[in-house]
Amino acid sequence: MAGFDDLRGKAEEFAKENPEQVSQGIEQAGDFVDDKTGGKFEEQVDGVQQGAGDYLNGLGGGENNEG
Repeated sequence: MAGFDDLRGKAEEFAKENPEQVSQGIEQAGDFVDDKTGGKFEEQVDGVQQGAGDYLNGLGGGENNEG
């Protein structure tokens, strides 16, 4: 899937160049889900946030933000 690979590459490049923005986006997305679900899935959301932060760190950008 050349189109998807190109999109993925662009997203990774953006994350490397803008780690703080991406970290904030991860945090905000998790907070949004927690708000909309009344915190029912808070533990799962926190795990996804942690995984996304770890992935971002693996790209060489940002600090890990735990929800």
